[in-house]
Amino acid sequence: MSGAGNIRYKVAEAARLAGVSASTLRLWETQGLVVPERSATGHRQYTEADLARLKRISWFRAERGLNPAAIREALDAESTANDEPGPAALSESNIDLQVGRKLRSLRHAAGKTLEQVAGDVGIAPSVLSTLERTSQGVSVAVLHNLAEYFGTTVSSLSGEEELQARVLVRAGEWRNWPRTTPGVTVQLLAEGQNQMDCHRFVLAAGASSEGAYRHDGEEFVYVLSGRVEFVLDGDQFYDLHPGDSLYFESRRRHAWSNRHDGETILLWINTPPTF
Repeated sequence: MSGAGNIRYKVAEAARLAGVSASTLRLWETQGLVVPERSATGHRQYTEADLARLKRISWFRAERGLNPAAIREALDAESTANDEPGPAALSESNIDLQVGRKLRSLRHAAGKTLEQVAGDVGIAPSVLSTLERTSQGVSVAVLHNLAEYFGTTVSSLSGEEELQARVLVRAGEWRNWPRTTPGVTVQLLAEGQNQMDCHRFVLAAGASSEGAYRHDGEEFVYVLSGRVEFVLDGDQFYDLHPGDSLYFESRRRHAWSNRHDGETILLWINTPPTF
């Protein structure tokens, strides 16, 4: 495989990444909601575009309560926005495998097996294996826990610290973090080894941290569009709308989820860069 865009997932793997059962994927296929590729031997193969579609199907079913016909109509309405990425985007996607490669190198350097690391972090070895191979399939919370386990940060795993400092970043010229979590796009608003992590989070409908995490420092979140819910310390809930902001100590356990039926965009700053 020459890059992240060429990855193909088997039924069981795609089902796990989409958060549904393999039988559900087969049902959706019979309903015409998704049509996976077939290998030379006839086995189903799901692309990254298929995975994104599966996430949307799951969200429409769970959050909107739509039936298959209504889901097909909703997906068709989004078809323009969900077109396959062009050559420039595919070129950028070639860096998307680096998170998995870095984690594998860190694990080998520590002399740990897949089973040892997965057990210590609280995930299945198959999930860690998929992450190391494809840089895909884990939540933001799990990725943070893995980074913390190896004494590094998500920013470092994503290659942010390796970039040359830029004084000016023009609108629309943001570099993306490798896409490890379906529905979550992180764009860099400042580059280089700075005292602040300055990011633009773009959350697809239904995207979330899928768990709480914490680290050193302080952070500021400003909602540019959409709607997001933050949960601090497990019992403090904040429903944020466009123009709302939230400031909190990063040592407080925090989780978040997009509560908008469309895309939510956040300005998110951490200092020091410990995420």
